[in-house]
This record gives sequence, structure tokens and C-alpha cells, in this order.
Amino acid sequence: MEGSFYLKNGSVLLNGAFVPADLAVEDGKITAVTQGYHNVKNLPELDGTGLRAVPGFLDVHTHGAAGVDVNAADVEGLRTIGRFFASQGVTGWLCSILTDTVEQTLWCLEQARQVIEGGPYDGAALLGVHLEGPCLSTEYKGAMPEHLLMHTADAALFERYQKASGGHIRYVTLSPEIPGVAELVPQLTAMGIVCAMGHSGAGYDQSMACVNAGVRSCTHLGNAMRLFHQHDPAIFGAALESDVYVEAICDGRHLHPGTVRLYLKAKGYDRVLAITDSIMAAGLPDGNYKLGVNDVIVEDGDAKLPNGVRAGSTLTLAQALRNLMKFTGKSAETVVPLMTANPARLMGWTGKGEIAQGKDADLVLLDTDCQVVRTIVGGRTVYTRS
Repeated sequence: MEGSFYLKNGSVLLNGAFVPADLAVEDGKITAVTQGYHNVKNLPELDGTGLRAVPGFLDVHTHGAAGVDVNAADVEGLRTIGRFFASQGVTGWLCSILTDTVEQTLWCLEQARQVIEGGPYDGAALLGVHLEGPCLSTEYKGAMPEHLLMHTADAALFERYQKASGGHIRYVTLSPEIPGVAELVPQLTAMGIVCAMGHSGAGYDQSMACVNAGVRSCTHLGNAMRLFHQHDPAIFGAALESDVYVEAICDGRHLHPGTVRLYLKAKGYDRVLAITDSIMAAGLPDGNYKLGVNDVIVEDGDAKLPNGVRAGSTLTLAQALRNLMKFTGKSAETVVPLMTANPARLMGWTGKGEIAQGKDADLVLLDTDCQVVRTIVGGRTVYTRS
């Protein structure tokens, strides 16, 4: 039976700690977690000696990798990204479409729909779409093309996009100060979309109005947004004070390690998401690349527009794991939830994000240096380190 095996002799992340355990996987699901050898169904065996099994990583905010830009990616391009992500321990991801023309966005949504509905995967599974825009602030646009940003919220456009995607838009970033956004949030929520706020100069009251309307996350907190002021904590303060999840780009460039520690102290380890916000240059050397309609120059692994504005990252989640351990001084079992359980909880992926009976067999086997040795999606090995 495809997607079935028995993992023995490994150390498994269970309830926040690594413990010696075996896993039985049948037809892509974890059917048993046992202490000691219990391969009662004589499943094909996988020896995990010296390895640690963790849930598959989930990246909900990325614009590309391996030479492929999401805004220009056809079906094969999206699968190419997925294959690269699998080598970095990612088992599921959302493709983030940068603000673009309506026509190009619709084309991107169609490519994503075909991949999501196509299966089976030979890499990380594309689980949906993240729309970053178009209702974003021009002042804090980052790499967004200003002439394509919308200055009023348009529910009909999002309905059109969601229909074109086959219902696979799962995540949208909005700026609270754009007229109509607070009213749009519950409408998007009703479409099955998780709303995030970001790329914004919104004040505290505007931001909290959106939180109260149903915003559940904050896009790359601290980047491309108005920062904290004691007289108006702004969107930054609202994100830290409220119960929303916050994304963090843990590459050591977008956020100082002390800033990451502040987020974790303010939010707790269950409300911070490690994301990459990676671009097509991830996994490739320095050079000239694209991010949507933008030209991007990567020097020393740092991606910037010609005007010097940072434009995404070249980070991978495997590197983010190691960075987080270094930034916090914490062990892998403490920081792994930032890229597993937390994004799964935010997105409502009840079968993912933890290792337990009945969950999807999306697993990563790590060595003692937290390097990826094997990645398994739905019980099928999609990457093995050579």
C-alpha cells in the first residue's frame, strides 16, 4: 500500500519532547505511535537510528525558490518550488502571489488550482494560495508595485479570485487603513480565508478594529509597517498586544535576534509563525532575480530592490529552525512549533503540525545538527539526502 511504512529506532517529537518511539503509517496517515517495536502489520520498515522525527514544516508566506517566481510560475514551476522546499523539510506551503494585474493574478490562481487539485506530490504539497494585496498601503508597500495597489476594498474582486482559484485562497494580507477593509474581513472569513494585516501605516485603533472584525494574523511583523510609538502603538503594538498570530522572518536581516526574542516573550511560543518570505533566489547564488514585476539584486544572500529596499529573503525554513535555536538558546523541540503546529492551527489544518495517531504522515527526519535527512509527505518519501 503506497504511503505506508514503519519507522523504527528513531527519536520522535511527542508533546514537546523527543522520546524513543516507533511510528506506523498506513495510506498516508499515522496509525500508531508506540514505545518499542510493534510492527504488527509487517509494514515496510524505515530505520531512524540516530535521527529525530518532527512534523513537516509549513511555510504560509513565500514567493518562490529554486529560480522560480510564484507570479510567473506555471504548473511545473510551482512543482519545482515544492521539490526544493522538500529538501528543506517543508511538507506543505502556500504560494504567495504578490500584487499584480487582475489578468496575471487570475492566471497564477489557475496554475495553483491545477497543482493543488492535481496530486500526488513529488515535493512539498501546495496547500493553497496567499494573496499579498492588493489592498495595501502605498507608504509601506515594500516591493509591491504601487500603481497596482487598490485604495478601497473590493469584495467582488476577491470573490472573483476565490472562484477562479477553486476555493483555494486560504490567506490574504490587508492594510487596516484602506477604506472598507474592516468590513471586508468578515466577508473574506466567510469565504474560508484567513485574514492578516500588514504592509500598513495603520494606527492602533484602526488595527484593533480589524482584529475585532476577525483578522487573525500579522504579516512579517516589524517589516513594511509603522512601528511602535508610545502615544500610538500603531499596527505593531496592536499585533503584539492582541491574540493574533505574528509572522517572523528569522534570517537575521529582517529582524534582530533580540526582536525575535521580544516577539516570543510578548506572544508566547504558540503565537509566532516562522516564515521565509523567500523569493526565486532561495537556494541559488547571488545575482539578479525577479519578484513579481520587480528587479531584485541579491548580494551576500540579501535580496533588495535597486533602490535598496529589502525584497523578500533567500531564507529556508530549515535554516530558520537553526537560526531560531541560535537566537533563543532554546532546543529544537521548543522552536519547531513555530513552523509546524502554529501555522497548522492558524490555517485550520487539523491533520498537520504534530505527530499523533490519526494525523497526516507529513514528517521530517533531522540529524543531530538539525539538517534535513528525509522528508515525507502523506507517507511518501519526497526527499532523501544523498
